[in-house]
Parts: sequence; C-alpha cells; structure tokens
Amino acid sequence: MKKIFKLTDEKLKPERQVEAVKHEIKKYIKRERRRDLDEGVDFLDFDCKFGSDEATGEVIHLAEINKSIDWAVSENMQSFYLEVTAKPGYRNKKPQA
Repeated sequence: MKKIFKLTDEKLKPERQVEAVKHEIKKYIKRERRRDLDEGVDFLDFDCKFGSDEATGEVIHLAEINKSIDWAVSENMQSFYLEVTAKPGYRNKKPQA
C-alpha cells in the first residue's frame, strides 16, 4: 500500500479522522497476513516508509506506525505518506547449547 492519508476532513472531527486512518492501515495489514504463504516462508514481514510525501519518506518499523501518525497530528500536518510493503520473512533458529 502506497498512499497519502489526509488528516483533515470536512465531515469528520480530526480525532475521528485519525482513528479512521489507523483502522484502514490495521485492516490492510490484517488482510495481508491472511494470505497464503509461499513454500519455505515462515511469515510475512513488512517494510514501512513514513513521511510528509513520497520523496521524504523514511524507513520505520511496523510497530512505529501509530507513533508516527500521532507525531504527524502533533505537528499539525494536513496529510502524510505511508508505504507498507509485504515481504517474505524467515525465522532464525537459536543454536542449541
């Protein structure tokens, strides 16, 4: 998903708009995780970018998306760019003692 999310809407209060954006992102991630995995893949991992626009997007961890959105709200940004891309993930086995 590559999208510019608006934090202002003429019909919704700003708090409700932020909740709607967070819900849309969670719904996308949940839908991607339900997909069938390829052979040999343990789980789906996600690459994420966040910024004011596509050119200024910085790499963030999946768990930092909500913190980044809250930061954008605190900075009174009108919109922000978010890119979430699924990729195959592989678990590393711990060496046995």
